[in-house]
Amino acid sequence: MKVGMVAHHYPHAAHREEFVARVHRVAEEFRRSPGCLSADCWLAPDGDAVVSVVQWESEDAQAASLAAVQAAGLDTGYDEREARPREVVRLVAP
Repeated sequence: MKVGMVAHHYPHAAHREEFVARVHRVAEEFRRSPGCLSADCWLAPDGDAVVSVVQWESEDAQAASLAAVQAAGLDTGYDEREARPREVVRLVAP
């Protein structure tokens, strides 16, 4: 069963470019993982949100992909560079 994740990140304006680069690096690592179908970075039209959208072929692939990102030591932590908490929605294909 396909699974997905959509995450809205709200970096402060001074950190937006840096944050977009961070999301791109994480998406690249996701895409290298077996079972990752897609991983993209989007910007909300108003520029407030950086949105990451990822799709995997299974929950196992998702777990492996998330572990690979952590093992790579990529910066994924929430901190003061963000104006408000992230909104993360996990999805399951019907």
